[in-house]
Amino acid sequence: MAEGIFNEIYLAGGCFWGTQRYFDCLSGVIRTEVGYANGNTANPTYEQVKHENTGHAETVHVTYDPGRITLRELLEQYFKVIDPTLVNRQGGDVGVQYRTGIYYTDPADRPVIDAALTELQKQYDRPLAVEALPLANFYTAEEYHQKYLEKNPGGYCHISPDMFAAARNWKREV
Repeated sequence: MAEGIFNEIYLAGGCFWGTQRYFDCLSGVIRTEVGYANGNTANPTYEQVKHENTGHAETVHVTYDPGRITLRELLEQYFKVIDPTLVNRQGGDVGVQYRTGIYYTDPADRPVIDAALTELQKQYDRPLAVEALPLANFYTAEEYHQKYLEKNPGGYCHISPDMFAAARNWKREV
């Protein structure tokens, strides 16, 4: 692909603070932004998503360079930091906003997502609970949520520090 042509995917993996931090550590991820996806309330606030029935998932919008990390590789990394069998829960966070989901904007991504989920299912006896849907909507979260763990290094996270180190050290297999 030509330089400067990037792809995007939206990944919900529980609390978006740690999920964003994790993807920021991966080589080939150009930028991330946290927000609320695939819900039924326009422009929700964090408090609405947390306490009201907005239907949104805490989600990370990931922009990546497919020449440095493919969608398949990105999904493999994503699967390392979620329990894909849990419904509406990751770590200590419980609620529909903490569900797992892969939301795409390019229909050509769907076969890659389906293949990755089929392969992942082979590792589990229980059915997967990861949604794979077109992106219906995405609303950027409040500024204080963006790069939250960079601003608050001791902040809560359901992803272990070892996983951040592994992401920083990830290299594409040649």
